[in-house]
Amino acid sequence: MIKVGIVGATGYAGAELVKILSVHPDAEIVFLGSRGYAGEAFSRVYGNMYEIVDLACIDDGDSSFMADLSKKADVIFTATPQGVCAGLVNDDILSNTKIIDLSADFRIKDVDVYEKWYGIKHAAPQYIKEAVYGLCEINRDAIKDTRIIANPGCYTTCSILTAYPMVKAGLIDTDTLIVDAKSGTSGAGRGAKTQNLFCEVNENIKAYGVTNHRHTPEIEEQLGYACGHEVVINFTPHLVPMNRGILVTEYATLIKHSDGSLPTQEEVMNIYKEAYDKEKFVRVLPAGTNPETRWVEGSNYTDIGFKIDERTGRIIMMGALDNIVKGAAGQAVQNMNIMFGLAEDTGLDMPPVFP
Repeated sequence: MIKVGIVGATGYAGAELVKILSVHPDAEIVFLGSRGYAGEAFSRVYGNMYEIVDLACIDDGDSSFMADLSKKADVIFTATPQGVCAGLVNDDILSNTKIIDLSADFRIKDVDVYEKWYGIKHAAPQYIKEAVYGLCEINRDAIKDTRIIANPGCYTTCSILTAYPMVKAGLIDTDTLIVDAKSGTSGAGRGAKTQNLFCEVNENIKAYGVTNHRHTPEIEEQLGYACGHEVVINFTPHLVPMNRGILVTEYATLIKHSDGSLPTQEEVMNIYKEAYDKEKFVRVLPAGTNPETRWVEGSNYTDIGFKIDERTGRIIMMGALDNIVKGAAGQAVQNMNIMFGLAEDTGLDMPPVFP
C-alpha cells in the first residue's frame, strides 16, 4: 500500500483528495493536515465522509511536522496556497518521500516570472528544474522518475489540453490565440471571502484578472514547449454561479496550406484523435457536439470539441472539466499512479455524475 499524507486536507482540493484516496485500492491515508481544523475529526468538517474516514486533522501550520511525515508517507500531497510547499521541502524531505504539489510553486521554470506574477519570493528555487509539470497526457514519461510533481491547476489543464494538439501540429497562429475561460465558484477555494458569498455570485457572471491572471504564463510556457517558440496569449477567466466546472472557449487563426486552403474538419479531427485516442481521461467529442460542464462533473475526464469557421479562417476549440477533479485532486492522483507504476485510472475510474 502507498502511504499518503495530505497537507491542506480541509480545502476543496484537499477534501477531494481524501474522497478519492479513501477508496483507492492501493493507497492508505496516514496524515490529514489542517491549520483551521487541527484536532477535529475530518468527518466533522466534511460530513459526507462520516464512517468512511476516521482520522483527525493534525496541525500543519508549522513545518516541523514534515520531517516525521516524510518518514511515514511514501508521497505527500500539498493542497496549499502558493509559497507553502516551497517552504516545506528540503533535501532531507525529498530523500524520504515524493511530493505532489497542487499549488503553482514549481510549475513555472523561470523563477523571475513566478515571482513577478505571484508577487512572492520563491523559497526553494533550487528544486524548480527537477520538478516535472504533471500534465499526465503530455509529460507521462518524465512523471515516472521524479521526486516533485507540479500538479497543474484547473484553468491551465483545460486551456492547455484543448489547444495543445493544434499548437504542436503548427496548424494555428499562436499570436492570435485567445482563451476565454469560465469557472465555478469552488475554484476560488473554501476561504470566506465577501466576493464569493451567495448573494454576490448568484445571478451574475463576471470577468476577473483581465490581462493579468497569474495562470497566463503557465499556459504560455507549456504551449511554447509544444510549438518550440514563445507563445503570448490573451487569457480571460470568468466566475459563474455554479459549484464545479471549467469551460474554455479558445479562438485562433488557422494556418493555411501551401495551396491557400484551410485545414478541413476531418484533418483537424485526425490531429485530435492522434493526440488523445489512447488517453483514458480525454474525450474528443463527435463533430457538432460541444463540451458541457455537466457531462464531466465529478469525474477525471476532459471533454474537447472544435468547430472551423471558414468565413473568418479561424478555429474555435472548446474544453470542459471538473475543476476539483481533473483540475486538481484527480489529476494529482493520476500523477501518483504513474509515479508508483499503477494503472493510470486506479481509483479514478468513476463516470461523471448527473444531475
